[in-house]
Amino acid sequence: MTRLNLALLVAVLCSAFYLVHLQYESRRLYVAMERAKSLSERLAADHEQLVVQKRAQATPARVQQLAVRQLQMRPAHPGITEYVAPPAVAGADGAVRGRLQVLQGPEGQP
Repeated sequence: MTRLNLALLVAVLCSAFYLVHLQYESRRLYVAMERAKSLSERLAADHEQLVVQKRAQATPARVQQLAVRQLQMRPAHPGITEYVAPPAVAGADGAVRGRLQVLQGPEGQP
């Protein structure tokens, strides 16, 4: 009878320690999950902020301003446009006739 009581006491103690361990592990995992949720929400907010900044940086007016200021680009107009005519088609003997011609715009500037 004493051995049975001792075995039951050991079983109860083992189950009590296991229960305490499970509760500790459960709390630890809950805290980790809450931290992950918090990080996820913060990253989602950062992503939304970056999307808004990206849209603001890509507005046509800003792109036009950067093109003029940094790349020294200017709007195209007929006075500075160069038209390129395609070369003539090969004749019956296989020789290419004609040359590539660069046609200038109305002002005569290349």
